[in-house]
Amino acid sequence: MNTLTAPPKPWSQRHPIAFLALAAIAWLGLYQTLIPASEALVAALPVDRASHLGGALQFFFYDTPKVLMLLTGVVFVMGMVNSYFTPERTRALLAGRSEGVANVMAASLGIVTPFCSCSAVPLFIGFVQAGVPLGVTFSFLISAPMVNEVALALLFGMFGWKVALMYLGLGLSVAIVAGWIIGRLKMEAHLEDWVREMPKTAVQFEDTGATLADRIQGGFAAVREIVGKVWPYILGGIALGAAIHGYVPEDFMASFMGKDAWWSVPLAVLMGVPMYTNAAGVIPIVQALLAKGAALGTVLAFMMSVIALSLPEMIILRKVLKVRLIATFVAVVATGILMVGLVFNAVL
Repeated sequence: MNTLTAPPKPWSQRHPIAFLALAAIAWLGLYQTLIPASEALVAALPVDRASHLGGALQFFFYDTPKVLMLLTGVVFVMGMVNSYFTPERTRALLAGRSEGVANVMAASLGIVTPFCSCSAVPLFIGFVQAGVPLGVTFSFLISAPMVNEVALALLFGMFGWKVALMYLGLGLSVAIVAGWIIGRLKMEAHLEDWVREMPKTAVQFEDTGATLADRIQGGFAAVREIVGKVWPYILGGIALGAAIHGYVPEDFMASFMGKDAWWSVPLAVLMGVPMYTNAAGVIPIVQALLAKGAALGTVLAFMMSVIALSLPEMIILRKVLKVRLIATFVAVVATGILMVGLVFNAVL
């Protein structure tokens, strides 16, 4: 009689601590080789390194693996962390909370929750059913795509902790204040009728008791889902950033997006709204713009508008929000982003 035996577990599940230690060492070792490897690739080509094309190619060869490595590492770690922050647990943490404190909690939860504009509608419906106030819901929906772990990690890797911390503070401020203002405006009547008429439900969540090995598997799953989905945007953003880095004159970019152009911040916000990308795709463009003389406040405003006010997200939200509420949301968030850009251009 044949007996069926379970297939052996992968080594990463049998020895999770050893796997994490070795993976971290390998990641750090590979990361240190990126600059010499990119220079060697350019040197192997029949291209003058000092030419526009040589500079653009080095930027592309260096930034592509760098961004992908940073993204993979961060998504893997946050995939493990996010096993604690399911949609049900997030709704339960926010349900029944008063505004103000709840806006701060919602914006803070947005940093560590793996939700983006594509999940805006089901999340919005779930929050409404759980009794989460409208303004608190918006604080979360603004923060989750704009101040997520991917954006912060890539900013830290490319620009250092000061810029990453600055972006964190600015993004949270915009999410908290914008959500609070929308809550004060009492615009529940401008939800679509079918959303307002949904019955309220009690939110419950259970601790799944996941082990470290289970959370590692969650990290792998997050990498497959997120990196597998965004890599075309990353390559597109890096290619555009390489073109800017190699071919756009510094004087032109300084005049177009520099501090002296008073209209640069409003124009940056208007340019960002119709674009459809995410933090991983837009940060290489940000890097190239700053290297060419663009002002930090202008570039941050551009980045925030791309992530938080994208036209595709507005189209998705139209399923649950009436036009007036969408217009109010865009106006409040855009005003906050404009203030961020103008203030930083004035003080830096």
